[in-house]
Amino acid sequence: MVNPMDLTGKRILVTGASSGIGRACAILASRLGASVVLVARDVKRLEESFSLMSAGEHTLISFDLSDIERCEDLFKRCASEKKLDGMVHAAGIGPAVPIQSVSLALMREVMSINYFAFMELIKWFSKKKYSSGGSVVGVSSVSGVVGWQGVSLYGGSKGAMDSSVRSLAIELASKNIRVNSVVPSNIRTPMLDEMISVGGEDAVRQILSKQPLGLGEPVDVANAVAFLLSDASRFITGTQLVVDGGYLAQ
Repeated sequence: MVNPMDLTGKRILVTGASSGIGRACAILASRLGASVVLVARDVKRLEESFSLMSAGEHTLISFDLSDIERCEDLFKRCASEKKLDGMVHAAGIGPAVPIQSVSLALMREVMSINYFAFMELIKWFSKKKYSSGGSVVGVSSVSGVVGWQGVSLYGGSKGAMDSSVRSLAIELASKNIRVNSVVPSNIRTPMLDEMISVGGEDAVRQILSKQPLGLGEPVDVANAVAFLLSDASRFITGTQLVVDGGYLAQ
């Protein structure tokens, strides 16, 4: 039986692979036949992700993406034996902070991880010594499209990602590199669990009222990411694939 999302023979870099959507992307990519480079700061949680993956020539790298100047060192390790065929930037932080409480330090932290790292990673991915083309997928958010109270900084970082995706897709098409993003809504991740723990049952009810299909799971986003990494999406670039349970339909 033909699997149009087969990733056999592909080497995929996944940031934020220690939990949530990043972990789900790494696990699914391994089950579809890819060799995966798992990147995150927490080695213990990376090892937990690794334990859930299908066997393969996977690599675990502890790396702090806020240390942007060292991104080339990361690529030297990622592509030391085989060039990369794809990349997923799932690492991200999403503080809910009213504008009066937003500091310059927090602005730099959120933009560094969510946006600047995304741009820097693509810069190195696009170099011939690290890839010969392939697919790049950024994990964005509906917060980049619609407004939420206290999420102006996080939403701004995701809106920046989606805007850059369109220009990057045009710029890198000649290198046979496709660039897209997925746009999840509320997904059952540690980030969401933290928000719910603060807001309680009211927060859960509010979320469910806005998503006709209910809360999403990390694998729901990973399925969309795997599609964009695979050759099944070879004619798709410069766009956002919405995975929101109907949130934006309202």
